[in-house]
Amino acid sequence: MKKTVLVVIGIPFFLFPEVTEAQCAMCRAVLESDGNVSTAEGINNGIVYLMAMPYLAIAILGYFVYKMMKPKTAQEV
Repeated sequence: MKKTVLVVIGIPFFLFPEVTEAQCAMCRAVLESDGNVSTAEGINNGIVYLMAMPYLAIAILGYFVYKMMKPKTAQEV
């Protein structure tokens, strides 16, 4: 049940990174005052992707730890 909720909530963040506004207030003010919207969008996308990488690394590490800790059944041996 918890895994299903996590997947349902987590997948939209990876599929629609433009929805998540990751800029800090100072970055947004500086980039929007310049009037160059494409630069602001590029910076925002970069921040979102940089934010996602540690979560991805932790998820992969967690998967391998789970596989190591899971008891082996007679069929897997």
